[in-house]
Amino acid sequence: MSRSSLVILGASGDLTKRLLMPSLFRLHRLGLIPDLNIIGYSIDKWDRDAFLKHIHDALAEFITDFNETEWKAFSEQLDFVSGSLEADALRALEGKLTPSALFYLALPPTLFGQAAQAIGEAGLSKEEGDNWRRIIIEKPFGTDLASAKLLREQVHAYWDESQVYRIDHFLGKEATQNLMIFRFANRVLAPVWNAEHIEQVQITYAETLGVENRAVYYDHSGAMRDMLQNHLMQLLTLAAIEPLGRWDGEILRDHKVEVLKSIRPTDDMNANDWAVRGQYCAGQVNGETATDYCNEPGIPVDTNTETFAALRIEIDNWRWKGVPFYLRSGKRLANNYAEIAVQFKAPAGALPGDVEVDNNWLVFRLSPTMGMDMHMTAKLPGMHLNTHGITLSAPYTQPGQYEVSAYEQLLIDALNGEGAHFLRFDEVEWAWRIIDPALKAWQQGMPDLYKAGTQGPDTQSRIMRSGHQWRSLFEQENSE
Repeated sequence: MSRSSLVILGASGDLTKRLLMPSLFRLHRLGLIPDLNIIGYSIDKWDRDAFLKHIHDALAEFITDFNETEWKAFSEQLDFVSGSLEADALRALEGKLTPSALFYLALPPTLFGQAAQAIGEAGLSKEEGDNWRRIIIEKPFGTDLASAKLLREQVHAYWDESQVYRIDHFLGKEATQNLMIFRFANRVLAPVWNAEHIEQVQITYAETLGVENRAVYYDHSGAMRDMLQNHLMQLLTLAAIEPLGRWDGEILRDHKVEVLKSIRPTDDMNANDWAVRGQYCAGQVNGETATDYCNEPGIPVDTNTETFAALRIEIDNWRWKGVPFYLRSGKRLANNYAEIAVQFKAPAGALPGDVEVDNNWLVFRLSPTMGMDMHMTAKLPGMHLNTHGITLSAPYTQPGQYEVSAYEQLLIDALNGEGAHFLRFDEVEWAWRIIDPALKAWQQGMPDLYKAGTQGPDTQSRIMRSGHQWRSLFEQENSE
């Protein structure tokens, strides 16, 4: 990698402390960023020494095997500039930047447009010759389709789409990238990955946590915007895309957009048929009492924000016609668990009618551990022709293998100009088109209540096809 600069706007914030700096420190350890000049930028009236102390203390907290020798070498790559999100203030960066530079907006979402424009007004987005300038924007990309389009206009006032890297850290996860490799690289799966053989697909991201210290953000977001519009929709596209003719980031993103465009249009008038929302109330989570969402600090008592959301999505193309994709995510649920689960159709009856055949599921586990499980039917040992379900499990990583974090992967990709695991605006736009009708319908009324520590509202089964039911979160808790 040639010499370049990374400017982190919002360098004193939580994202920088918990995720960005630990990832950069690990990349430094691996020898992958020897020529990277890292500049922190924030409104805090710090000098470089104060910034270094802040980052030192953060790394000591979040890096389990942190040591001072490595810190000393890493700290030599760090610098700091204090300033506001005004063009005149940002021009102070110019003398510290290399010709090629990446700007990371580790800022509140309400400041994304202002920051992107101010950097451009300062003349820092201009590319000359073979040198490049890029900008990373964290989710959320707007709060609905209209605001997403407005953000695009603000950003594109000075930045070309090719310079904009919209980050969704789920796309940097090892298990997410493995989903595409596993389904395309194995002959046993590739021919059956279609509606003729697949019954349904369930994508779940369950959390036991509540809103914690994110009350202000979360109550304006809710589960649909926070998880389904971006993270889970991206997992859906990777599970459903057509094979790539060749590996190319733009072709990959083209194929993902094709999936989103093929999703059956939704309607706010019949939102109850395909969307469910819930809000947690008091209950027991991991043996501890959790309060009502509306009683959480910073949450209005009359809030109608959903802490659980579920969708049934229909993809109207030849591969997936008739196969429902179920997406759900929620807080204060029974278990911390994330998976993509694919159920295969039952085989034609080649066994006696009284012999039970368990459903075949291929499960990609994303959290808390990464791995793959194949649930199959085998003979039960004994003298009679009885069956039982068995699970063939494979961990994703083996002992001694280095597991790259999502932010490590994505930071390196952005520095190298690899956009495959970042979102183009058309992906963002089509994802908003899909969920906007539900958000419109949910402006009225209240979410269905569910007790903390359960699997979510009972009404989530309403969107399931006949014969389908959600995979149990309680069972997943005991399967690790």
